[in-house]
Amino acid sequence: MEDIILLKQGEIVLKGLNRRIFEDKLVSNLRRRLTPFGKFKIYAVQSTVYVEPLDPGCDMDGAFEAAKTVFGAVSVSRTAACAKNPDAIFDTAKEYLSDEFKKARSFKVETKRSDKSFPMTSIQLSQYVGGLLADTYPQVAVDVHSPDLTVHLEVRDYAAYVHSVPSEGAGGMPVGSNGSAVSMLSGGIDSPVSTWMMAKRGIHIIPVHFFSFPYTSELAKEKVISLAKLLSPWCGRMQLEIVPFTHIQEEIRDKCPEEYFTIIMRRFMTRISEKIALANGCGAIVTGESLGQVASQTMEAMAVTQECVSLPVLRPLVCMDKSEIVEKARKIGTFDTSVLPYEDCCTVFTPRHPRTKPKLADVQKAEAPLDVSSLVDEALGGIERVIISK
Repeated sequence: MEDIILLKQGEIVLKGLNRRIFEDKLVSNLRRRLTPFGKFKIYAVQSTVYVEPLDPGCDMDGAFEAAKTVFGAVSVSRTAACAKNPDAIFDTAKEYLSDEFKKARSFKVETKRSDKSFPMTSIQLSQYVGGLLADTYPQVAVDVHSPDLTVHLEVRDYAAYVHSVPSEGAGGMPVGSNGSAVSMLSGGIDSPVSTWMMAKRGIHIIPVHFFSFPYTSELAKEKVISLAKLLSPWCGRMQLEIVPFTHIQEEIRDKCPEEYFTIIMRRFMTRISEKIALANGCGAIVTGESLGQVASQTMEAMAVTQECVSLPVLRPLVCMDKSEIVEKARKIGTFDTSVLPYEDCCTVFTPRHPRTKPKLADVQKAEAPLDVSSLVDEALGGIERVIISK
């Protein structure tokens, strides 16, 4: 009996002639993510990725938990591999799931037979193994409708596999399979969630944070670095770009009408993000905006904000309620850090009465006193880069 991990592919199975590209990316991401836990043989066959330990010192518990954060798989199972004969499969189920049987009051057996040369049908194997298990554990009743324990049997090309209920996988597409994008990462609740959601769609993320010292503290910067580290198990290795934003905000404060402070600030962030994106071969800019949530996130404001760039601006949270965003932040583990009381630059020089439905011509007139190109170049020249890896 060999303890391995099985990951069932999600959307990848819908791909055509390019499917192998996505599978290879998933295997590559898994290999990187599981490196701290030992040496593994990782390969994909029949819409399933197999993770087999190559030495007895592998941390299978750690590898299993890490595998659940790798995008591209919809389920992850700790599994026992055995020979492809009915008695070996029964012996493996009896031994491997003994603890589960001690806790269960009822069970059933489900079988998938990918290897059609196996002499029993799926139903026959389920009945055979289920009958022997019922004799072995007479205190556990057979219940094919609502059992406490489901014994999963899979007969595949290389071996048979036994496991209980699979754990939920990360889903989505393998990171890096759908290109790269810059993601504006503040210290709030929303932007870590939007970053995570785009990584789930197979996007390699370059996070960008705008830092306005001394109006925001070093603790605020450390908070964002902590958020990036919390995201790295899902997003993979990232280069966090920390952009000095103080001079730009002071220029906006000194030379622009107060009601346009926020929208002009957002336009500068978008311009700078596009420059970083183009320099890194990215195809889009990601923001944590949700329609109508604040004054700068009306349709009119978002249209004016993105007018100054040519790259698409992706807003994965645009139709989500705040409660939905908070729930997602809790699920991915960023919420507690996001609510730490260290404010980011978005709270600096906040106008008392922001314009909620700005017109492009009025905004362009309001920012006309600013030397936009010089300010953008100055900010780009002062970027601090932090490598985030898991």
